[in-house]
Order: sequence, then structure tokens, then C-alpha cells
Amino acid sequence: MLPALFIKTDNVFWRCLTISNKELQINEEIRDREVRVVGSDGSQLGIMSSAQALEKAFEQNLDLVKIAPQATPPVCKIIDYGKFRFEQAKRDKEAKKNQRIVDIKEIRLSLNIDTHDFNTKVGHATRFLKDGDKVKASIRFRGREMGHPEQGYSIMRNFAEALSEIANVEKPAKLEGRNMLMFLASKPAK
Repeated sequence: MLPALFIKTDNVFWRCLTISNKELQINEEIRDREVRVVGSDGSQLGIMSSAQALEKAFEQNLDLVKIAPQATPPVCKIIDYGKFRFEQAKRDKEAKKNQRIVDIKEIRLSLNIDTHDFNTKVGHATRFLKDGDKVKASIRFRGREMGHPEQGYSIMRNFAEALSEIANVEKPAKLEGRNMLMFLASKPAK
């Protein structure tokens, strides 16, 4: 439960819940001498002391929130802070829902891959790319295969050509130790 702060003005007690937020100062947290006040309807109320602005906010049973601390004098707005936080959380949740996390799917090829196996791997990569994921194509060189990296480059080139209609090569084939890696990303929709 949040601690409540009771303030007595004109024989009326106001209950103010302290909602902690690092970037916005509300009510008594505003310690500036003068502030520019914007009303709850968006109208400019002018420059006044923070005590007067707080009084105006309490008269309307709303909160005084500092929205632009870097301005001279700082800009404060009279709003219902609980409602403001709720709407802000709702907007953040909606933005998070619309985000798409891109996964990297790996396709492992080999130097002595046959045509049908190669086409199957191309089909898998096509499905991954259409789902919006990136594809990491890799070849692991074993034993004496290290002596023939040009074969690996030709397989990677053929793989990129087979997917050229739907994918761009993000990072070209590169030999790193015993592995050859290449990254593909789907082409942007037109």
C-alpha cells in the first residue's frame, strides 16, 4: 500500500498518494520558485509561484505535475496524475505489443550436400525469412575439408542465389576458424 499524505487547507483535508516516478515531479516535490502553469483544459494560466499553482490544482481536486523541467521557468500542468499514469502505461503496453522480435534461425550446410538436401534447406530458409526472421547459414569444415574453403564459398554463393528473390545478404560468407558463416535478411516489403 502506498503511504498517504494528508494536507489541511481551508478546513478541508486532501489525501495525496505519493506515486514514485523518477522523471516527473508532482505536487510538493516541485520546489521551484516560479513555474509556468498550464490548465487541465490546455489553457495557459501564466507564471506564478509553485505554492499558488499547487493551490489552483487542489481547488480543482487535481495534481500539479512538472512536465518540462528544462524550460525557464519550468512548465507545470494541472492534471489527474493517476489517470495520466494509467494512459501512459496503456500506450507503453500497446507499443510493446506492436514490436516484433527478430530471431536468428540457423541453417547448417555441409561441403558434400546433395541437390535434394540443398533444396530442402532453401525451403526451410524461405519459410524462416517469410516469417520475418533472419537466417544464419553455416558450414562446419571437418578434417581435410579445411583445405578446400573455395567449395564452401561456392555453396554459400549458390545458397544466396537461390534465396535472392526474397532475401538480401546481410553479411557475406566468411571463414571463422572451422566455420563459414553467412547472414541473410528478408527484403523489405514494397
